[in-house]
Amino acid sequence: MKKYVRFVKRLRVALLVESSRAYGRGILSGVAKFVRAHDNWSVFFQDLNLCDSTPEWLKTWKGEGIISRLENTDIDGVIRRLKVPVVYLRRVSFPAKMPQILTDNPQVSRLCFEHLKERGFRHFAYCGFNGADYSNERRHAFVELVEQAGLRCHVYDCGSRPAHADTAQYESYGLQDGRSLMDWIKQLPKPIGLMACNDMRGQQVLDACRLSGMALPDEIAVIGVDNDEVLCNLSNPTLSSVAPNAEKIGYEAAVLLARMMAGEKVPDAEIYVEPSGIIARRSTEVLAIEDRQITSAIRFIREHACDGIDVSDVLRAVPMSRSTMDRRFIKILGYSPKDEILRVRLNRAKQLLLETDFSLALIAEKIGLVHVEHFSRIFKSRTGMSPSAFKSQSLLKDQSDRLQATGLAPNSLI
Repeated sequence: MKKYVRFVKRLRVALLVESSRAYGRGILSGVAKFVRAHDNWSVFFQDLNLCDSTPEWLKTWKGEGIISRLENTDIDGVIRRLKVPVVYLRRVSFPAKMPQILTDNPQVSRLCFEHLKERGFRHFAYCGFNGADYSNERRHAFVELVEQAGLRCHVYDCGSRPAHADTAQYESYGLQDGRSLMDWIKQLPKPIGLMACNDMRGQQVLDACRLSGMALPDEIAVIGVDNDEVLCNLSNPTLSSVAPNAEKIGYEAAVLLARMMAGEKVPDAEIYVEPSGIIARRSTEVLAIEDRQITSAIRFIREHACDGIDVSDVLRAVPMSRSTMDRRFIKILGYSPKDEILRVRLNRAKQLLLETDFSLALIAEKIGLVHVEHFSRIFKSRTGMSPSAFKSQSLLKDQSDRLQATGLAPNSLI
């Protein structure tokens, strides 16, 4: 008997999403998750920057659907002439009659404000790329939240900008602000919590603060947006950031496009996806306190806790009696200088357990402890599990997350 094989037609889908930014790579990861699960797309993709010119191949392309985040003067016209379903991942200025999936910028700003407010700040500032739509939206929401709390938000005014420019141009103008940004930072009230529109601007602000002689994060705490891990970890101090749920945006865009290519009618609405949360790093690891001696003691501990210091070293750096320091620490922080040293050491130990294959003995040495048994005992008393159990549990969670991404886990979204 002759065997017949049924071939599934692969749908041709063009991805016009930048791979040059962490946000775009997150979107591409979400689309890839959908493609791996369904295996009926033939994807047309090219390395792009956000504001690159329209690829020549797209103008004569024959396909069934597009996911687009590309921003230039002719992309919208080219896409409309192709007359295929499109999901936009940027807000478009013309009547798109197609859905748009966007990050919830007001919620991004709310997370930043609450993160800084929880650290005790009463002064706030915003630094963005004036003219860039995402930056303007985040600025408006952040200022509104600060004012609703009865406080003032200081906004960086970078001067005049062209009325009609693309996002990359607005960002390029802003990155040339060096001197004026430093001057603005110097005149801000201190201590102050500052939201940067994205991690690129956040890194620039941190550089300007250091050149201006500001104590980071004690005088200025900075939080960015996008959680670009390379930029955040290259910053000094490392930059706290809001993690947008870019992978979910990519996945939902793929689901929506698949429905449209199947002939289903979908609303031409703006769909907003909330950010995942905040990844806190050293740029906001501070309490905005008026006691400058205790601030200096905290800074000394955070810089030297893993060098094997004890409270006597802190007292030499910030002279006062042991009882006075203990009393003022407990009043302000709720715990003692000794507890703060231990907290910093254990946070570093957790990072090394998760990010390296170092032995427990080497980790103990790197956090300033002589004996691995002492390290293990302290770690378990404070976390409820041994260092090895902590590492194993984290590895299992990471493996489960990877299975979720492939659609193999029991509770997968697919």
